[in-house]
Amino acid sequence: MPINVFLFDRIKQVTMTFPNKAALQKQYEETRECRESITHELVEYVEKNVLASMTHLTVKGRPKSFKSFYKKYLRYLRANPEQDKALIPDQIGVRVVCPFLEDIAVVEEACRKKFSVFEIEQKGSDYSFKEFGYESIHLLVKLPDEIFAKWKNDFVTVAEIQIRTILQDAWAEVEHELVYKTEFTPYDEQMKRKLAAVNAMLFLADTTFQEIRTYQRQFRYELDKRHDSFFKKVEEFTDNTIFREALTGDGNAKDEAFTFPAPVSSRSIDDLLLNALYAHNKGQLDKAISFYSDILSLEPPEKTASIIYKHRGMAYFAQSRYEDAAGDFTLSLNLDPSAYKSIYYRAVVRQVQKNYPAAAEDFSRALSMNAYQPWALYRRAQVFYHIGDYPAALADCESAIALDPDFGEAAKFKTILLSKLKM
Repeated sequence: MPINVFLFDRIKQVTMTFPNKAALQKQYEETRECRESITHELVEYVEKNVLASMTHLTVKGRPKSFKSFYKKYLRYLRANPEQDKALIPDQIGVRVVCPFLEDIAVVEEACRKKFSVFEIEQKGSDYSFKEFGYESIHLLVKLPDEIFAKWKNDFVTVAEIQIRTILQDAWAEVEHELVYKTEFTPYDEQMKRKLAAVNAMLFLADTTFQEIRTYQRQFRYELDKRHDSFFKKVEEFTDNTIFREALTGDGNAKDEAFTFPAPVSSRSIDDLLLNALYAHNKGQLDKAISFYSDILSLEPPEKTASIIYKHRGMAYFAQSRYEDAAGDFTLSLNLDPSAYKSIYYRAVVRQVQKNYPAAAEDFSRALSMNAYQPWALYRRAQVFYHIGDYPAALADCESAIALDPDFGEAAKFKTILLSKLKM
């Protein structure tokens, strides 16, 4: 190095004004309680105003410690030598922890609507092995007016909101203790590989959880649609008789081409069941029955087979193949004697067939297994009505309403029963 350059650097170092750590710490500690109060109120604000409808999320916050603040303060001055004072914006941090990757974008959008956002940092896949969570979002936001007005100050006007999954948060906590705080940078390749392996396993787990969540939502949607279509047909044959309303059914839909949600060639029980439910809801009942039968051919565990027989029985019912439906509900019950819904569905079949004594027996058996079934009480009340036992029908109807005060069909039926009994 030339002597003149060396002397210039020495002179610059001597004349440079360094921060007074003791004075900074004193000032920082004097305002610590204010930071803690702002943090607490900001957490409450996020919970009430940003995540009001997202109760499955966790919010936590903490002000930055002086040690962390001072390290960042020095890093800022080193990167900006022309400055003699550093402004550290993230002295207050709030973290929103989400169960699933899909929640991150939802929370980010909610934060954008409720805060003035100055900066957004998205942790990327180009991070080093020390960092996990490419979906982790950091938002630098202005303090809400109501909080700033209460704690008006010149040292905290903004805060950082981090949005992460549970697994990303777990890694962040461990990484903070293991790597960041101790400034640990492994030189051993084996140690690097171990950390990279943990990173990859957590990423895979997060991705897998999201895939399962997506499947679960689709499965529940198809299940609910199939349930609704089953009882629409029941209403055509039962409620119509009593209320005299003209209801129409879908029958069996045309054999239109459609794309199944799971690979048709898959032999996975989950994929086969999702396809079966999808075909069932599309009115492709023969295809649905074929899928259900394919699952049964795999000889699944008894409780699983019981569920599949129940689903296939509902498909048979939709085709008006009542004896086949009753047979599958019976097989379901034989495999799982606790499956009260199977005996309930068989009772419904018997009711549609106008075999009222058998229907009443099955409804009573279902209620002995689970007494808290307002629909079973309502259906048994209908059976008693057709038998002519109006007092028993009224008792069941009132019990159904007691379990579900918003049960409109039962309330309407009760009016008919009271008229029959001249009460």
